[in-house]
Amino acid sequence: MPNQSRIKILKYLTFATLAIITVRLFFIQIVEHDAWVAKAVNQHTLLETITAKRGEIYMMDGDQPVPVVLNQTVYQVIIDPAVTDKEKIKAALEKNAKEYITADLDEVYNIEGLRYYIVAKNVPYSIAVKIAEEGVGSVWLKEGNRRVYPEGEMGSTLLGFVNADGLGQYGVEGSLNKILAGKEGLLKTTADVNKVALSIGKDNVKIPAEDGKDVVLSVDRNLEKGAEEIARRHLGDSVAANAAILIMNPNSGEVVAMTSLPGYDPGNYGHVKDASIYINQVTEVPYEPASICKNFVFSAAINEGKMTADTTYFNEPYVVVDGIKIWNAEQRARLNNHTLTMRDGLYWSLNAASIQALKLLGDDPDSINATGRERMYNYYYNKFRLGRVTGIELIEAEGNIWDPHAEIYGLDAAYANMTFGQNLGITMIQTATAFSAVVNGGYWRTPSIVKGTLENNTIIPLENREIVKDQILSAETSAMMREMLINNRSWRYDPAGYDIGGKSGTAQVVINGAYDNEMENLVGSYAGFVSQQGELPEYVIMVKMWGEGQAVSSGDAMELFESLASFVIDYYKIKPKA
Repeated sequence: MPNQSRIKILKYLTFATLAIITVRLFFIQIVEHDAWVAKAVNQHTLLETITAKRGEIYMMDGDQPVPVVLNQTVYQVIIDPAVTDKEKIKAALEKNAKEYITADLDEVYNIEGLRYYIVAKNVPYSIAVKIAEEGVGSVWLKEGNRRVYPEGEMGSTLLGFVNADGLGQYGVEGSLNKILAGKEGLLKTTADVNKVALSIGKDNVKIPAEDGKDVVLSVDRNLEKGAEEIARRHLGDSVAANAAILIMNPNSGEVVAMTSLPGYDPGNYGHVKDASIYINQVTEVPYEPASICKNFVFSAAINEGKMTADTTYFNEPYVVVDGIKIWNAEQRARLNNHTLTMRDGLYWSLNAASIQALKLLGDDPDSINATGRERMYNYYYNKFRLGRVTGIELIEAEGNIWDPHAEIYGLDAAYANMTFGQNLGITMIQTATAFSAVVNGGYWRTPSIVKGTLENNTIIPLENREIVKDQILSAETSAMMREMLINNRSWRYDPAGYDIGGKSGTAQVVINGAYDNEMENLVGSYAGFVSQQGELPEYVIMVKMWGEGQAVSSGDAMELFESLASFVIDYYKIKPKA
């Protein structure tokens, strides 16, 4: 009997087990059929992004584009942790590709169910071959591209770099990332247990990647390189630690050189002490260019018919505005308390002269009023577009120009200071573009640094780019300003047959919310032009020099300008007037 009882119990258990299995199979095959099919498909389907080839970047060498940013074929090392021998792959990577490892293998192998992981990136071909020869199972290599900057630090703050995730950062790499990056593709196919594509299955999908476009800059490689070498020499002879340079054609708006120093190696962008070195000082940093702005208020008053170069005013050592004494930086006994012309005021860079221009804009030679502020604002913000992005194909900052009716204490004093380039914030590209309008016949043009994309050895202009060309000053106003600027200084470099003119600026720096009246922190700037005598300017050159805790004068900037002007004349073979 006991044996029969045990047989019955086993029989019932067997029937119960079969019943459970039957019910479960029913649910799997009928009720949960679609869900299980989806899981099976997912386990045997490979979804992989097809990386687009990034476009390269060119500068000009005369009339020919030459590459300054290239791509190098590199590989990702990918493993299947469920199959790949941990110790063998660790040894292979440590031996051949230690500096390219991007994962902690101990952590990777602790992730349950992981079947696919990238353990090394940017591996050169020669090293990738060595890893393959190690014979470690379930390891494969995925081809990709790495950015190469053969010119090293040259133009680094202009060019930017590509980070480890393949995204363009700063400079042209950042601002034109969409054009350069292209569009990724997609591969969906049946895969084996190791996630290797088998190329079978009716649901296979392959969307090809669209490679990025090659971009050609208007920058001349030789001019860029030469300008940086000249700037480094001047920095070595100055208390300044930093310099920024912009050279552009004022008649077309094309930029032919742009740099900030010191630079960095974009190919090793992580090896810097401070990320601020990545910033393009020409387009991304508003600052106070000081007396360079006298060009703009003088131009406005002349253009409105309120003054000429020979208009006179009584020059005092300082002007009182809103109870504040605003002093002339140039203090000479023979200039104080004398009647001078506005030409004299620009020559000696007298703040009293630029404030007088603001008064004349308001139709009252004795005081600043709302009309004068409104007219000055119209020229600064609306016509010269100061404090606004210019539209150049780079990352830009805006800046600040006080509204003529801003509810702030000392608004008249703020406007008085803006006549000589303090109490505002504008970028070098804004300043140089406005200065170009002053000297090129009166036209404000959208600046440009991109000639277009390179396709089949042909440069194709960028599409949908808004180009502004406004005549904001009369030709007569521009001619009068050029005449004053040509005679503005006694030049050490003043070759016969050329017109060389410009305006300096020495700016106080705000320290802890107030200007440094001890003059221990100064920024020196200079904006000028070069041309054949009697012709419209062919190139505008703007420089800025500064150093933390250093009094960098406009004299330093003027010396750098003179060296650059000589270099530009020689490089472009600008002939003197016979």
